[in-house]
Amino acid sequence: MKYLIVIALLFTFPILSSAQRNGNERFQEIEAYKVTYLTGKLELSSEEAKIFWPLYNAWQTEQRDLRKERMQKMISFRKITEIEELSDSEVQNLILNDFNIKQRELNLDKKYYYKLKSSLPIKIVGKFYRAQEAFKKEILAKYRPQGRQ
Repeated sequence: MKYLIVIALLFTFPILSSAQRNGNERFQEIEAYKVTYLTGKLELSSEEAKIFWPLYNAWQTEQRDLRKERMQKMISFRKITEIEELSDSEVQNLILNDFNIKQRELNLDKKYYYKLKSSLPIKIVGKFYRAQEAFKKEILAKYRPQGRQ
C-alpha cells in the first residue's frame, strides 16, 4: 500500500508543479503586460518615470504582502466546517479581521496616492488610476472563461 501511495505521489507531483509554474508564468505575463500598458497610457517623461516606477513597485510589493496575509486568513477561515461550531467571539474576530485587512488595504492605497500626488502632476496621477481600472477590465475580459459575461 505504501508503494502505491509513493507511486501516486510521484505521478502527481509533476502535474502539481506544472500547474504552479503555469500560474506563475501567467502572473509574470500579466505583470509585464501591465507595465507595458501603464507605460503607454501614462506617457511619462524620463524624469516622471524615475519618480513613478519606484513608487509603483514599492506599492505593488506592499499590496502583494497584504494579499498573502489575507489569503492565509481566508484559508484558516475556509477550514472551519461550520460557523455553528465557533463561539460568538470567534465569529466576531473572523469578521473584524476581514475589516482590518480591508482597512489596511485602503490605508495603503491612500499612502501611495499621497506619495504620487506629492511627487507628480495630479493629471498623471489621475491617468494612472484611470489606466488601472481600464487594465483590470481588459484583463478580466481576456482571462474570463468563454461564455461567462
